[in-house]
Amino acid sequence: MKKVRFEKKKYTYLDSLRFSIISSPVCTILYLMLSLAVAILPTCQVIMNARFIDNALGLIDGSATKRAVYISLAIVIGIIAYQWLAWPIKAYLANKIEMDLRVSLKGAYVEKCSKIAFKYVENTDSMDLMNRVADTMEHKFIDGFTNVVNLISLFMTIAGLLIVLITQIAWVALIMMAVAIPLLYLSFISGKATYEANKEITRYQRKYKYLTTVMTGRENVDERTVFGYNEKLNDKWFEQYEISRKMETGTRAKWFVKLKSGSMITAFLCTFIAAMLINPVATGIITIGMFFSLINATFDLVHTMSWSLTRLIEAVSTHIEYLKEITKFAAFEQYDHADAVPEGGIEFKSLEFRNVTFKYPGTETCILKCMNMKIEAGRHYAFVGANGAGKSTIAKLLTGLYQDYEGRILINGRDLGEYTAAQLKAFYAVVYQDFARYSISIWDNIAIGCVGGADDEAINNAITALKLDSVIEGLEDGKDTLLGKLAEEGKDLSGGEWQRIALARCFVSEAPILVLDEPTAALDPIAESNLYNEFAKLCEGRTTLFFSHRLGSVKLADYIYVIDNGHVEEQGTHNELMAAKQLYYTMYDSQRRWYQ
Repeated sequence: MKKVRFEKKKYTYLDSLRFSIISSPVCTILYLMLSLAVAILPTCQVIMNARFIDNALGLIDGSATKRAVYISLAIVIGIIAYQWLAWPIKAYLANKIEMDLRVSLKGAYVEKCSKIAFKYVENTDSMDLMNRVADTMEHKFIDGFTNVVNLISLFMTIAGLLIVLITQIAWVALIMMAVAIPLLYLSFISGKATYEANKEITRYQRKYKYLTTVMTGRENVDERTVFGYNEKLNDKWFEQYEISRKMETGTRAKWFVKLKSGSMITAFLCTFIAAMLINPVATGIITIGMFFSLINATFDLVHTMSWSLTRLIEAVSTHIEYLKEITKFAAFEQYDHADAVPEGGIEFKSLEFRNVTFKYPGTETCILKCMNMKIEAGRHYAFVGANGAGKSTIAKLLTGLYQDYEGRILINGRDLGEYTAAQLKAFYAVVYQDFARYSISIWDNIAIGCVGGADDEAINNAITALKLDSVIEGLEDGKDTLLGKLAEEGKDLSGGEWQRIALARCFVSEAPILVLDEPTAALDPIAESNLYNEFAKLCEGRTTLFFSHRLGSVKLADYIYVIDNGHVEEQGTHNELMAAKQLYYTMYDSQRRWYQ
């Protein structure tokens, strides 16, 4: 079965149709068939209305029979009944297609996001683009699909009515077309302008939506109560909201005035046309029944072109701009199989940086400069340095989050880029400073550290080793207790308990290299040192990399790299570095009182 995927290509309205057919084939085909049937009915209705009126008048002079009147009336009623029934059925089908699109599109979006290069995640412009793409995605696609189908149907309806007008009085149809073309062009330009304005509005929307979460979510309730900052933040929220509202209102008002001014001209023209049709009726060029049908059709046509058609053209134009955003998103550089499950049983021997220089995309400052270092299996390493020295950048490079560096990074003697994503993931288990606090059970919070399938014994060992068993015993649902504040029954933990869960997640992993990028920075220095002591004992025989700007715990490392200004300033054991009395000695001496 085909799946919706955001592949690198130019996206058009055909893709909106393709996604709908892939996601909900039966409902999509039924919607198309109903829409095409509805499209030809107004033309049929004009003809049948005229025939019914003429037949009814014919009863007076005997030129028509009652049977002819009843047949024409039945057909008119049938057409009206079909139109009434078609709209709710179409609405139901559209709703069903939208629900199916929600599943397939969200899956495709998550799959794409899991593969894109990490540089897009840390870039504001690309994140704004991703937010615009993801925001009510299924609603935008179903709107795009239904709007273009309805637009085609409307064009078919208009074409049918114009054909009727041409066969009766050609000049009326020509005047209507001459007025309609500028209106359609204005509608298309309006849609583009509206979407461009929305792109600018997105930045402000992201800000006020974040502030809404801060002011109303459970996550910040403690600080809201203590600091009482709601009134101040509400002012900031209102400021951002008003900017976006005024931009959106201003754009829509400008184009509304332009479009509806044209519509008013068309309405006056319609009245003129009605008056001009009186003479053809009087001279017998058209029948009375056709006269009333044409008048009704003309006014309907004006209403359609002035409101429905212009609205649909504007919506279609807006969706075209959205599809351009989809095209940009789909073109994001990605790593194939980046979402693959880590391969098990991988062996680690060594990791080496050779003259590695790196600067973040879009910047000119080199964060790492000719970095050289070597890691060997089974040893504990520490990377220390001041904030901003480049420690976290090293962690991002060795785990493959960024691969556009100069120099070479070798794992077991092979270039990092030669490994598949699944192989590269298998080397590392990482705990970052801003580690994730998942609103799922304690058990699952730990188990996801080994997506290949951690057995119960490994998880229980991690719980015991990180002293989480006492925490679990104090909870009503034990290991099945939901954490966080997402659910009403969710329980929150202390900062230290969350950090133990993050370390347990790392511990259950089968990865040979454990990376700790300042995950305990929120703890006091002594608590951090004690926790590292416990963790180091648990990791005997595995390779560990500690990244920290606090030095009380790094004495446990077999080897220490001192990072300064993007390169290795010093390296050696704790005793060797203290004896050298250089940068490491100065840093350690300045922090000595923290651990006394």
